[in-house]
Amino acid sequence: MATNNSYKKWIIIGVVILALIMVYSSFRNGYNSLVTMEEAVEGQWSQVENVYQRRADLIPNLVNTVRGFADHERETLEGVIEARSKATSVSIDPTNITPENFQQFEQAQQGLSSALSRLMVVVERYPDIKANQNFLELQAQLEGTENRITNERRKFSELVQGYNTNIRRFPRNIYASLFGFERKPYFEAREGADVAPVVEF
Repeated sequence: MATNNSYKKWIIIGVVILALIMVYSSFRNGYNSLVTMEEAVEGQWSQVENVYQRRADLIPNLVNTVRGFADHERETLEGVIEARSKATSVSIDPTNITPENFQQFEQAQQGLSSALSRLMVVVERYPDIKANQNFLELQAQLEGTENRITNERRKFSELVQGYNTNIRRFPRNIYASLFGFERKPYFEAREGADVAPVVEF
């Protein structure tokens, strides 16, 4: 009889240990998966910032080239420089992408896009600018950069959508809540956002 009770006790202990191992394994795998997805989102955000920085780096040369032909368009040129300054002053720590600072970043970038659009309208009045080789090279680089921005934003939004979906699914929502994984904002399509900005001179 004692042997039978001892045997049952060991079975219960074995089942409890097995259950604990399974719970631990589930938590570990869930946590590690969420960490991997969060790191992918943060890495892609760095790529988004890189392409926006590339655009910002092209702007001083663009402004100087236009100034060489149309210096009296001072207000438009200063508007582009000011918008560039605002856009480059807003950066987001990829480990802390909140809806508020994300919106601030996006507004600054949209301001720069608007200023560039106004500059393109000015350029239309000056055929000599459009024929300038330096300007043509800048045009090609800016067009390529706008396409990269569109692609990197799309990749970022896809990764964020996957991450956000994952932290809301059961049982991952339990791990996410326990370990502080929170939803991340992503680029939402605006009207006409499915087409890269036209940068024609």
